[in-house]
Formats: sequence, C-alpha cells, structure tokens
Amino acid sequence: ILSQTESEVAGMEAEVTQKVPEGPCEAAGQEDAAGTEQASLTDGESTSAQPAAVSNGEESEEGKEMVEVKIIWNKNKYDLKIPLDGTGAKLKEKIHTLTGLPPAMQKVMYKGLLPEDKTLREIKVTNGAKIMVVGSTINDVLAVNTPKEVIQQEVKAEENKKEPLCRQKQHRKVLDKGKPEDVMPSIKGAKERLPTVPLSGMYNKSGGKLRLTFKLEQDQLWIGTKERTEKIPMGSIKNVVTEPIEGHEDYHMMAFQLGPTEASQYWVYWVPTQFVDAIKDTVLGKWQYF
Repeated sequence: ILSQTESEVAGMEAEVTQKVPEGPCEAAGQEDAAGTEQASLTDGESTSAQPAAVSNGEESEEGKEMVEVKIIWNKNKYDLKIPLDGTGAKLKEKIHTLTGLPPAMQKVMYKGLLPEDKTLREIKVTNGAKIMVVGSTINDVLAVNTPKEVIQQEVKAEENKKEPLCRQKQHRKVLDKGKPEDVMPSIKGAKERLPTVPLSGMYNKSGGKLRLTFKLEQDQLWIGTKERTEKIPMGSIKNVVTEPIEGHEDYHMMAFQLGPTEASQYWVYWVPTQFVDAIKDTVLGKWQYF
C-alpha cells in the first residue's frame, strides 16, 4: 500500500513538473498580446491625431454650402464667396483681407447692423446680397489726426523740391509788370506787426490792384479789389504759401489756400517782407484753434 501511495505522489509531482514550464510561455504570450494590443491602440491614436496637425488652424470650406455676396466699401465693390454657416465675425475677417479695414473699425450693414455672433444663414443672407461696409483704415485715421504743423512742414519740404514759384509761367506774367507804383515800402530783414490800416499796393493773379484788411474782431480777412471785397473767414484758410521774389527779395508773393487743394489758392504779389510772418501767424494762428 505504501509503495502504491508513493508511486501516486511521485506521479503527481511529475505532472506538476511538466505543467510548470507552461506558465512563463503563457505569460509571455499574454505580454505579446498586450503589446500588440497597445501598439495597435497607439497606431490608432497616431492615425486619428494626424488630420489635426495638418489643418494649420484653418477651417476647410470644402463641402460647405457657400453664398456669394457683394461687399461695398468706400465706393469700391468686391465679390466674396463665404460659407453660409459662417458668422458675422468671420465675414469681418474676410472683409479685412479684401480691404485692409480692421474688423474693429468696420460697421457692416445688411438689413441693419450685422451681428457678429449670428450666421449668415440665420440673418437670411442670399446669393447676390449687397453688404455695405463703413469704416476708415489705420492710414486714413492717421492722416486725419496728423498735426497741422507736420502737414505744413511736409508742404514746405515739397515746395523746396519744385521750381521757384516766381519762375513759373502763371506768376511770371504778373511779376514781369514790375512793382505797382503805389507799392508799400519794404524793410528787408525786419519783422513787424500788422498795421491798423489795410495793406495796399499789391497785385492779384490777374494783375489787378488789391488790398488786404485783417478784421481780427470779426475773425475775417478782407481781400479788396476795384470790383468787390471778399470777406473770408480765417478759419476757412487751410494754408499760407510764401516765397521771396527773385531780384526783389524784400517783397514776397503769397497764396491763401481757401480749399483742400492747390487749385483753391488765392495769389497776392508784392507783399512787403516785414509783414509776411505777421500775416502767417495771424491767419494760421487763428485757424489752428478751429
């Protein structure tokens, strides 16, 4: 009996011994399977993350329903194709690209002020719709806010590049007449205040006699000729251009610019040099406060 029992025990030990090597193999198999599963999962994550890396942060318009509109700004018209489900804010970005007008400076009108948070579909924008844009570019704003002193310096620099005014044909025909017989005396190198009486003995561009009267209490410049007297508000005079007359540097030719361009200049000839600075200070000094 003992011998039989020992034999059974020995047989069981042998069976256990035979099964033990299978454990590591199974574990290795499980690890391989887990590794394969992990690799598969990793590959899946890499594949799904790829499109986001290629997008560059821009939304693709492919496959989206588009609408064609006409943008009207500053008398210019632009054709634009944009997703119908894009918002008003997106439209402003497109307008910025077309016009250079920053979104913050745009007022976009379509059946009233266009809301930034609603889509074009929600506000019922249709093909061919006209969208009005109001606003100024940064350059326009800077031009408006440029100090008047800077503008006058630029004008003066530009004048220095040109041919002397007194040599230009339009002025030559007046200057060639010579000094008016009743021209006022000049004092070269001196600076004097405006006299209380009118400045007389000068010519206009037609060669007619004229006088200048500065009505400070009325804030007006009176330009008097034989035919009539023009009463000009000093606030409307945009600039004063002066230049010494060649060969007679103690006298100047002078222009009062009454509008936005040089075409509005009113020319006066044979202005005594001692009054030139006083005239400019009086006229432009008043204008700068308006």
